[in-house]
Amino acid sequence: MTDFPSHASATAGLKRTLPDLPMVLWMVLLTLALALASGLSAGETIDRFNVGFGRALGEFALILLPSFALAAALSTQNVATKAVGRTAALASPAAGAGMICPDTAYAALSPAAGPYKIETVFGAYTGFKLLYPAGPLIVATGLGVSGMETAKPATLLMCGGLLTLPVWAAGILWGRLLAGAGPNPAVVKMALNSRHLFITFAPFLAMAGLLFIGGAIGQTGLGLLDFLLTPKGALWAAAILALLQTPLQKRRECLDSAVRRSGSLLLIIGAAGAFGAVLTGTVNIDRFVPQGSGMLTLMGLFVLTALFKLAQGSSMATFAAVGPVASPIVMASGVNDIAAVFAICLGSFIAILPNDSYYWMVRRDALENQKQEGRAVLILSGGTSVQALAGMAVLLAVVGIWL
Repeated sequence: MTDFPSHASATAGLKRTLPDLPMVLWMVLLTLALALASGLSAGETIDRFNVGFGRALGEFALILLPSFALAAALSTQNVATKAVGRTAALASPAAGAGMICPDTAYAALSPAAGPYKIETVFGAYTGFKLLYPAGPLIVATGLGVSGMETAKPATLLMCGGLLTLPVWAAGILWGRLLAGAGPNPAVVKMALNSRHLFITFAPFLAMAGLLFIGGAIGQTGLGLLDFLLTPKGALWAAAILALLQTPLQKRRECLDSAVRRSGSLLLIIGAAGAFGAVLTGTVNIDRFVPQGSGMLTLMGLFVLTALFKLAQGSSMATFAAVGPVASPIVMASGVNDIAAVFAICLGSFIAILPNDSYYWMVRRDALENQKQEGRAVLILSGGTSVQALAGMAVLLAVVGIWL
């Protein structure tokens, strides 16, 4: 949105004492400084930077391009015009995950949400963070565990779904407690068009079907079919189907949007990968990572991600950057891969501050009746922090009991 503040008030004090540089430049400078301080020569520094920078870019390109194309195509579908109230709120987690963006999901559903906008706010945010193929797939790829036996798509989907319910409920309770019932505009009683909704969400059904078949039959020996039955191939199939449903004159716009959004994130991912490569080559991670059940490691991943989120603001950039940095920690600790993925996803809930575009979208809509900025920050940041802590409590309890 064009009227977003150019500088976040939450980080204004820090920016007065440090140079105002983009996150990717900070990561590059820190990587070079760490490499040179460890005694590496200029040539060794550049070689290690190159290896780390390109380590995961190919995999991320195969995820981000179709994800953002799918999101752009869905934003043209006007998915909310046939549904009202509770239906919009109930659809918000799936929309947040499917559109790979809470902003887009909320913008699509909020006109129909009416008095259920708080539920929609926290639902879209929760779905994007915890439901496959959004947060869990991006984080698993960054950690290098996507598609492995310990992090199968079906397991990520099931675990994310189970975490979604208590985490979403925690956000709703906090939001209703502090924001009250909120504005209650007249909701237009439009008939629910099941056919329209089915067509709109057909790409997700196709993706789920391909993943189910892939899990059931395994590899067939046919290159194209085997690719479509993988998470990345299924995502590409869903994006193509969504684009086919998009008016012809808007398809190029959707693809251009996907390229722009993917390009900036790939640069951050490359810088994060380079930092991870230099870190593992210069620091003995095993000495600093606790072994055993992994409770301390999970809490450490949670805190690390929260710090990235507070500094960066953008959830997607946080996912992109923290995975390659956290990967050596996960490998050295031996912590369960699924638990590590969701510890990072939950850490990214903290917090929706004014340096997050989602804050301003919600502030000007669902929370427009809140006169004090501090109150709006408390509702959103407090709510997502409560969500993070509730989800982490559930995750640690499960790890303690079953793992």
